[in-house]
Amino acid sequence: MSARLPPAIFLMGPTAAGKTDLALALARALPCELISVDSALVYRDMDIGTAKPSKAVLAEYPHQLIDIRDPAQTYSAAEFRADALEAMAAATARGRIPLLVGGTMLYFKALRAELAAQAAREGWQVLHEQLRAVDPESAARIHPNDPQRLLRALEVYRLSGQSMTAHRQLQHGQSADPDASKAALLPYTVAQLAIAPAQRQVLHERIAERFQQMLDQGFVDEVQALHERGDLHAQMPSIRAVGYRQVWDYLEGRLSHAEMQERGVIATRQLAKRQFTWLRGWDGLHWLDSLADHNLALALKYLQANSILD
Repeated sequence: MSARLPPAIFLMGPTAAGKTDLALALARALPCELISVDSALVYRDMDIGTAKPSKAVLAEYPHQLIDIRDPAQTYSAAEFRADALEAMAAATARGRIPLLVGGTMLYFKALRAELAAQAAREGWQVLHEQLRAVDPESAARIHPNDPQRLLRALEVYRLSGQSMTAHRQLQHGQSADPDASKAALLPYTVAQLAIAPAQRQVLHERIAERFQQMLDQGFVDEVQALHERGDLHAQMPSIRAVGYRQVWDYLEGRLSHAEMQERGVIATRQLAKRQFTWLRGWDGLHWLDSLADHNLALALKYLQANSILD
């Protein structure tokens, strides 16, 4: 392991893939500190529909960045980045390994969407001028008509506060490829795990089963309590979360119970498809099969090989 960079672990995967179970197994085996990377788990009083770990689990294995916002509030990618880096630094200072679990890649995706929207409004030349102001060396190398590399360089700056050039200098001896793994932009030696069933149909079945379990556990009552507050509406990020928006529509009479359940399952499958699409473009992932035996042992072996463990 580099003397400069402490270890960290990313554990990604589509919804209902088994990330939490593997994260807890890793936390039992290693001195890990769990950090949630889920845009719905940040909200208080949204437990069942987000598949939030139980209070008993959270008491034994605390997760950072859970229950940190009221459903009436927003939570941006920039806020996530600041909070996650703070939590990672605190874990490292305690001699523990930050283990980030969830949809980390979605925050990068959200930021890229923001930059692309700005380009659509103002043109690529405006973004190129922004890059020139913060990273003249990269701007000299990247043509204004090269949107992919231009977005990438601005992503680096906005997510890390440092230019692509500074990162390349900092990571001398590591990959200097400007399209290298996004994890390398962090001041950590990062091992990246992803978990999902090898067969997509299995994931679809798990999604349907989990949605039914949520309904059995009182999901409708949970959304009813949010609805009765009177200060929330269907366009808020919290209520737009998969599952919540379908139950909200049911409570407001736009869907029957059967339609709500069907659309909730379909929306969750579509979310998983988007997550797979993003993960396929994510560099340096080590995949595990949700249904395989000995996933913990396989994960530990991978972490050992990638200098996360001594």
